[in-house]
Amino acid sequence: MSAHELKWKMNQEKVAVAKAFPGLNKSWTDTVGKCIQTIVPLQRTPGGAVLLFTDGTFAVAHPLFLEPRLLTDAISVARPFLEPLYPEAYARYDICVHQDQEATKQARLENILGAIHNNLEWIPELKERLRALVKEWGP
Repeated sequence: MSAHELKWKMNQEKVAVAKAFPGLNKSWTDTVGKCIQTIVPLQRTPGGAVLLFTDGTFAVAHPLFLEPRLLTDAISVARPFLEPLYPEAYARYDICVHQDQEATKQARLENILGAIHNNLEWIPELKERLRALVKEWGP
C-alpha cells in the first residue's frame, strides 16, 4: 500500500469514528429541549462552534450566514413563534413581501413586452400571432 493510499484509508477511518462519536447530535431535532452548557468556538472555522449540552451531548454549528433565501424562509416558518414578540417587524416584512411580489410582476411584464418589441423586426409573424392570442382571450 502506498503512502497516499494509507493516508486516504486513515483519513476515512478518522472520519468514520468522528461521525459515530458518542453524544453527537446529528440533527437539530435531536437538540430540542436540551440546555446549552457552553459554546466553544471552532479553531479552523471562523463563526463555527461546538454546542455542549448539559446532558453530555454536543452539536456542531456552522457559521451563521444570513443568505437572503435562508433568512426569509426562517422568518416565515418561525412566524407562529416570533410574531407575538415582534408584530411590528412582521407587519413591515409583509409590506416588503407584497412590494417585492408586485415589483417582480412588473419586471416580468417589462421583460415580456421588451422581448416582443425587440423581436418584432426579426419575426414578422409575431404581430399576427399576438393579435390571434388576444382575440382568443376575448374582449
